Amino acid sequence: VQLQASGGGLVQAGGSLRLSCAASGRTFSSRGMGWFRQVPGKEREFVAAISFSGSSTDYADSVKGRFIISRDNAKNTVYLQMNSLKPEDTAVYYCARATTIWGTRASEFDYWGQGTLVTVSS
Repeated sequence: VQLQASGGGLVQAGGSLRLSCAASGRTFSSRGMGWFRQVPGKEREFVAAISFSGSSTDYADSVKGRFIISRDNAKNTVYLQMNSLKPEDTAVYYCARATTIWGTRASEFDYWGQGTLVTVSS
């Protein structure tokens, strides 16, 4: 299984970005997916999760109401739409595949993408 994240970049505060994560393999549609982020010197933190079918989602309080996670199982891709971006959203964003149909803790994910850098300027 390989996860390829893309869509990061530099954006001004208040702007939007859409991250994509393309997955290889045949198990995508049967596994939960998640997005995490990490700032140098800090722990990796949960951002958003989506169940295998897309019917359930969860968000960190810090992004609730601004970020939307979605998936297209026909394309083996998960997305993270990020709106109203703030400088504190600056981080490397990682997509990950859960070991089962759902997960929100890092320990519940077994495959990770390489990360894509999001920089929000003030």
